[in-house]
Amino acid sequence: MAPITDVPTLTPPSRSAVRAYIAIGANLGDAQQQVVTAARDLQRLGAAWVCSSLYRTAPQGASGPDYVNAVVGLDTLLTAPDLLDELQRLELAAGRERPYPNAPRTLDLDIVLYGDARIDSARLQIPHPRMWSRAFVLVPLQEIAPNRVDACHLHALADQAIRRI
Repeated sequence: MAPITDVPTLTPPSRSAVRAYIAIGANLGDAQQQVVTAARDLQRLGAAWVCSSLYRTAPQGASGPDYVNAVVGLDTLLTAPDLLDELQRLELAAGRERPYPNAPRTLDLDIVLYGDARIDSARLQIPHPRMWSRAFVLVPLQEIAPNRVDACHLHALADQAIRRI
């Protein structure tokens, strides 16, 4: 992976940091190393940082190798659109291609929560619209932010196999 040399653009210092949660997934190449590297790269984007355990899951709505997943929580001064720009830059640096929906990928980074914000634009939806239907997001999120995941949501996903690595 190419070293990250660009410094993220921060909003004015008067802005308070926001706790954002980022879902990380990969199922091509050395998926586990891609997730670990991405988690470390995300650490640069915030003041405080916490990462869940790594989990293995089968692809949903697609074929291909199993995914390695994690969720990172970070306190960031970046706006949600600026954070999305940084995530897409990291995906591109990891060789992410988008040949068709749900294609296998070297790296997938999604903002699942950005504080208590509700964003619904053509480019960005927060909370992530499919997070509540994905054990690979809710299980690691519950590990690092138990107050953000209701037990009912986890129970509803009990049929989705997920294994801590």
